Amino acid sequence: MIKKLRKKLIFVSMFSLFIVLFILMSFIGILNYNKLVTDADHVLSILKENNGKFPEKGENMEPPKPQGKLPQKNLLFSPELPYESRYFSAVLNTEGDILSVEAGKIATVNEDTIIEYAQEVWEKGENKGFVGNYRYLLYSSETETRVIFLDCGRSLNTFWMFLGTGAAVCILGFLAVCFLMIFLSSYIVKPFLENYEKQKQFITDAGHELKTPLTIIDADAEVLGMDLGENEWLHDIQNQTKRLADLTNNLILLARMEEDGMKLPMLEFPLSDLVEETAGNFETLAKAQNKTILSKIQPMISMLGDEKSIRRLVSIFLDNAIKYSDEGGEILLTLEKQKNHIYLSVYNTTEFISRKETEHLFDRFYRTDKSRNSETGGYGIGLSVAAATVTAHKGKISAMTEDEKSLKVTAIFPVTIK
Repeated sequence: MIKKLRKKLIFVSMFSLFIVLFILMSFIGILNYNKLVTDADHVLSILKENNGKFPEKGENMEPPKPQGKLPQKNLLFSPELPYESRYFSAVLNTEGDILSVEAGKIATVNEDTIIEYAQEVWEKGENKGFVGNYRYLLYSSETETRVIFLDCGRSLNTFWMFLGTGAAVCILGFLAVCFLMIFLSSYIVKPFLENYEKQKQFITDAGHELKTPLTIIDADAEVLGMDLGENEWLHDIQNQTKRLADLTNNLILLARMEEDGMKLPMLEFPLSDLVEETAGNFETLAKAQNKTILSKIQPMISMLGDEKSIRRLVSIFLDNAIKYSDEGGEILLTLEKQKNHIYLSVYNTTEFISRKETEHLFDRFYRTDKSRNSETGGYGIGLSVAAATVTAHKGKISAMTEDEKSLKVTAIFPVTIK
C-alpha cells in the first residue's frame, strides 16, 4: 500500500509539473509566434501602401490605421528597416496569370521561384499566410492583383531555436524534479508509513490478545450450558463471541495480506473443482433463505496460486451474495478462461445498490445498508479481504451494477503468476 501511495505521489506530482510546463511553453510559444506574425504583417502593410516597395527616405513609414474600434498603436519602424528586410512580389491578372515579378530586394529567389510561389498563393485563395519561410500578403486593386512576400527565415529560425531551447530546459528541469521526487518521496511518505505500520502492528497484537479471552468466554459458556441446559442468554453470548472471533481473525488476516513483500505459496491446483466444491457447500444455505445458486463453471481450469486463499475468496463472494441478495434472489457463479486470464465472478440480484456505492465496496468496514447489515451480521470487511487476496495473486477485482438492482463482483487472474 505504501509503495502504491509513493508511486501515486510521484505520478501526480510529475503529471502536474508536466501540465504546468506544457501550458507555459505553449503560452510563450504562441505569444512569440503572434509577435513574429504581427511584425511581418506590419511590414507587409507598409509595402502594400507603396505598391510593393518601401517609401522613399524621409517619408512616414507608419502602417495604415486598422479598421474597427481597436486602439491605434503608433508603430514607427526603424529607418534601417528597408535595408534589413528581404522581400519580393508578383503581379497577377484576374485569371491568375503572372504579369510581372519584382525581386530586386532578395538574392536567394529567382523569377521562376517567385512565379511558383505566386501561383501557389493564388490557388490557396487566402489573403495572408506562409509559403515556406515567406510571409505573404495578397490584395487586389481595380486592375490587378499583387502578392508580396517577406522573408521571415531569420525570425522563424530564432523562434524555433528559442522554442527548442525552452523545451530542452523544461525536459532537463522535469527530469531533475523527477529524480528529486523519487529520492525525497520516501521522506514524504515516511510519517504515513510509520503510522500504517503501527496500525497494522496494533491490529495484529490486539487480535492475538483478544483471542484468549474470547476463547475462555466461549468455553465458559459451553460449561454453563452443560450445567444449566439450553439458555437463551448463553446462546446469545456464544453467537456474539463467534462473531468477534471471526472479525478478529479477518482483521489479522487482512493486516498480514497487506504487508509489503508477503509471499503466498504459489502451487498449481484444479480451480474448476475448487469452485464447484465451494459452491456446493453454499447451496443448502441459499435454499434455506429461498434463494437460488446457479453455476457456470468451465471445466479443467488450473491456476497457479494459494489454494486456501482462493477457496476463502470464493466463499467470501458467495457468502456476500447470499447475505445481500433480495428475497427469492438469484445468484450466478461464473468461472471461465479467456486467452491469458481467468475470470471469476458472482452475480446476484438485490433490492437496490447505487453505482456510487460500488466504488467503496472494497473499503474496510463499508456497508451499503447499515440497518440490514446489522441483521445479516456483516462487518463490511469480507470484500476487503477478497481484494487483498486478488492483489496478492497479481489480479484485479471490480464491482459493477447495470440497473442498480443487481451486483456483479469480478476477479481477474493471470494464467501464470511470476
